[in-house]
Amino acid sequence: MKAYELLYIVDPSASEEVRAGVTARIDGAITAQGGTIDNVDDWGKRKLAYEIDHLSEGNYILVNFHADPTQIQELDRVLRIADAVKRHMIVARVDED
Repeated sequence: MKAYELLYIVDPSASEEVRAGVTARIDGAITAQGGTIDNVDDWGKRKLAYEIDHLSEGNYILVNFHADPTQIQELDRVLRIADAVKRHMIVARVDED
């Protein structure tokens, strides 16, 4: 399994239940086929560099995990269909393979 880092931005107006639901779906997509989550770091509300969907702030969440490279496509699909997730980025961590 390879080491990955996922950073996603959640709509700041989303309720705590919506954020928990998004986090649970992402955790499920990672662990469904044997992936492991190393660390979840909630950075909280931060100002965006540019407006996204007329929003100037977003809740940033960073997830470090290990997964099979074939799982990344499914994780990307889950993130794209989640309405509360405004942007996301999945990066391979080369230093922790």
